[in-house]
Amino acid sequence: MTPGYEALHAGASWLDLSARGRIYAAGEDRARLLHAMVTNHVLQLKPGDGCYAFFLNAQGHIQADVNLLCLADRFLLDTEPETRARVFSHLDKYIIADDVVLDDVTGPLTSLALEGPRAEAVMQAAGAPAPQADYAHVMCERAIIQRAAVTGAPGFRIFLPEGEKAAWIGRLESAGAVHATAEEARTVRLEHGRPRYGDDIFDNTLPQETQQMHAVHFTKGCYLGQEIVERIRSRGHVNRLLVKLEIDGTEPLPPGTTVMAHADSAAGAGEVTSSAFSPALGKVVALGYVRAQWAAAGTALRAGGRIATVRP
Repeated sequence: MTPGYEALHAGASWLDLSARGRIYAAGEDRARLLHAMVTNHVLQLKPGDGCYAFFLNAQGHIQADVNLLCLADRFLLDTEPETRARVFSHLDKYIIADDVVLDDVTGPLTSLALEGPRAEAVMQAAGAPAPQADYAHVMCERAIIQRAAVTGAPGFRIFLPEGEKAAWIGRLESAGAVHATAEEARTVRLEHGRPRYGDDIFDNTLPQETQQMHAVHFTKGCYLGQEIVERIRSRGHVNRLLVKLEIDGTEPLPPGTTVMAHADSAAGAGEVTSSAFSPALGKVVALGYVRAQWAAAGTALRAGGRIATVRP
C-alpha cells in the first residue's frame, strides 16, 4: 500500500482540492434564489450550517452538485471543476430583479481536505477546531473548516486564502497528516461507494438514480426540476440505480463496460461508470448503474467476464 492510501485507511491524509470551483453568492435575496434552484432546503440554514444539493434542469436531470456553506453574509458554493462555469451561468441566468451578487473566488480562495479515521485527532493536534455535524463549519483564523469528505472516510474541508496554503499544509503534516494523491483518494472514494459528478453522475441522471438522497428535501416546496422529482417519488421507483460493485480480479474495467445479469444470460443489467483496484480488498471496486431489480446488496452479476457483487 502507498503511504497516502494507507493513511486514508488507518491515519489521516491531506488532499489538494484547489481545482474545485468556489463561488460566493451575496445580497438580500441570496437564500431565496438558491432555495428555488437546488434540491435541498436552503432557507432553513443558519450561519455555520451547510448541505449537499443538486442543481437540476426543468426535466429533473442533474446539472451539477454543490457543497453549500451558509456564512454570516453570503453563501459559499463549492463544486466540481467541470461544473464551476455551469453553476455560475446557471444561477446568473435566473437573477432578474433579485438582489444577488455572484463572485467566482476560485483563484484567491483555495481548499484542502483532511480525511481518514484520525482526521479529527490530527485537526485537534494542529490547533484547529473540528465541527461535529455533517456539513457544519467554523472559522479558524482566516480559514473555514467544514465537516465534509471527498472520499467518504471521516474528514474535513478547509477553505483558505491561496497565500496561506503552504502554511496550512505544513501545519497538517506537523500534526501527522500524509499527502494523498488524487488517484489514492479516488480508490478510497470508490471503496466507500461515493460517486463523483462527471464520473458517476451525469447531466442525464435523475436524483433518485444516484441513491444520494441526503441531497434532496422532499417537503421544501418548489424548485427547478421539483415536479419530476416528486413524480418519481409518488410513483415509487426509478428503472436504474447507482450501486457499488466488488469485481474479481486486479484490472480495473473501463467506463461503459456492460454489467450482465448472470453468467448464462445475454441480458444487460447495466454498466460500470468508474473502477479501481483496491489493495485493501484485493479486488476491483466500482460504481455503476444497474436495473433496479438487480440492485439489491449481495446480488451476483458479471462485468468484463468476471463476477461482480453488489455491495451496500
